[in-house]
Amino acid sequence: MMNLAAALQRNASCKPDKVALICGDTQMTYAQFDAMAGKIASGLIDNGIQPGDRVALSCPNLPFFPLVYYGIQKAGAVVVPLNVLLREREIKYHLEDSDAKFFFCFEGNSALPMAKEGIAAFNQVDHCEKMIVMTADQGQLSFDGQPTLTAFLQECVALEDYVIRQADDTAVILYTSGTTGLPKGAELTQSNMMSNAFIAENLMAGNGGDVHLVTLPLFHSFGQTVHMNAGILIGATLVMVPRFEAADVLQLIEKHNVSIFAGVPTMYIGLNHCQSDSDVSSLRLAISGGASLPTEVIHTFESKFDVPILEGYGLSETSPIACFNHLDAERIPGSVGQPVQGVEIQLMDLQGNKAKQGDTGEVVIRGHNVMKGYLNRPDATEASIVNGWFYTGDIGKFDEEGNLFIVDRVKDLIIRGGFNVYPREIEEVFMTHPDVAMVAVIGIPSEEYGEEIKAYVVLKEGSVIEADALHEWGKVQFAAFKYPRSVEIRQQLPMSATGKILKKDLKAEMTPATA
Repeated sequence: MMNLAAALQRNASCKPDKVALICGDTQMTYAQFDAMAGKIASGLIDNGIQPGDRVALSCPNLPFFPLVYYGIQKAGAVVVPLNVLLREREIKYHLEDSDAKFFFCFEGNSALPMAKEGIAAFNQVDHCEKMIVMTADQGQLSFDGQPTLTAFLQECVALEDYVIRQADDTAVILYTSGTTGLPKGAELTQSNMMSNAFIAENLMAGNGGDVHLVTLPLFHSFGQTVHMNAGILIGATLVMVPRFEAADVLQLIEKHNVSIFAGVPTMYIGLNHCQSDSDVSSLRLAISGGASLPTEVIHTFESKFDVPILEGYGLSETSPIACFNHLDAERIPGSVGQPVQGVEIQLMDLQGNKAKQGDTGEVVIRGHNVMKGYLNRPDATEASIVNGWFYTGDIGKFDEEGNLFIVDRVKDLIIRGGFNVYPREIEEVFMTHPDVAMVAVIGIPSEEYGEEIKAYVVLKEGSVIEADALHEWGKVQFAAFKYPRSVEIRQQLPMSATGKILKKDLKAEMTPATA
């Protein structure tokens, strides 16, 4: 028997006055956090929500997110976090696919009118019974005809205890990015989420005195587990940041004596290029995940801030942590470390056999972290989980000491004239160029070679190098079949809300190769 909300309830009892959440000038103790989550749980139950019912949540990194998330857990329901950038059509799909009975949505702003998009979608979905709008104005009782959280909680009395769930009951449904077809909902159990939170805290050598800077979107598995669930598990403080700005992040680290920061590679690139005199000496650990971190970025960050970066690896379907660099082991730059406790990782060749030592292969994972399956998609579940092994779609290799290196995504592999080319290798080298701030390499159609290699480059501020010069530089760095025949300089690259470079958007442009 378990429930993610047990940790929150325990901390509210043991350390009621400890600050749990900070966002701007707002602070909330564990006692206040638990009481508010209890009122939300009570409101859900009073409105007919049963254990196992799905409740959608769309909110940036504001206190509303953990309050509602843990309120849903206390009620025994299932959280369906939605990407805050989704538009009406996409929200409608997620509400329908998850069979959500309730929908909590933040109001947004003029640039991103989340609630208006959400209301339009909600009105098209028959089974979604109620929508609650979370507004910055705590006195507001309605928003475009929908009740606000303030109105919803007016008559609620906090639930005294959480609803007991079983280890294999679904706790969260995380939707994949949908790089192939429509997004699929990965069902993660109470055991999946609890075990991964414990693993994260153990890897970070966490303690209740830690202060986490939460700039990773909490609707994503990375921030949800490594920051929110892991931090709340031991009673740490969460400093919530709705939008990543490098200078602001460094100031917040100093202001709140932040000890743990986690980010994706684009965030570390931003911090490396930021000119700031903020004192970040309180920071003891930085964590990277979500995408491969170029070794040049690691070296620059650690040299500039004197803080170690531990790189990890996982997917939404693995809760997410599967592999990690450990504090008590030698850290190999470029490696995502070793499988975490209770998790096995193997590499499989194209014929479905275990890859030989030193060879690359598809990364497959087995352990307590692997999802129950894809919601209402038995065929997709059967295709991705074979004999208990989850097939990730990533290409990896092990060194002799058992350190895993992610070479690339299977879908990102470029086959040029019969030769395999891994974009990450090219990106790693281009990141060493003194004028390059960011790069994405993709394969584009070529009549002669099947695929050709193209690099999209963002320059460092003040750099004036031309694309032709980078093209010629690449010729010197790589074998003839590897170097990018086309280099395009851009002001920015398309990114997801989690800070990942969206190569699928670049591929969709289908730009032809140059000579």
